[in-house]
Amino acid sequence: MGHSKELSEFKRGTMIGCHLCNKSICDISLLLIIPRSTVSGIITKWKQLGTTATQPPSGRPRKNDRVGSAHAGAHSAQKLATVYRVNS
Repeated sequence: MGHSKELSEFKRGTMIGCHLCNKSICDISLLLIIPRSTVSGIITKWKQLGTTATQPPSGRPRKNDRVGSAHAGAHSAQKLATVYRVNS
């Protein structure tokens, strides 16, 4: 699953401003051409946390990133193939 693009601070602030002016989520969505679920999520986060800034992810970071582990797997497969060719 790919990562989606992050909204700019200006667009998030515009959503909150529209919400404070009593615009509905559907109206904000149509005005800014953003999905309703995104608008709803930003407004909910703003109500709970008081900010629209992106929060750091929870939990401990992975020791190996996906690229490194994929490279390690490819490297070991290549090494294994080389060993079998020499012995044949």
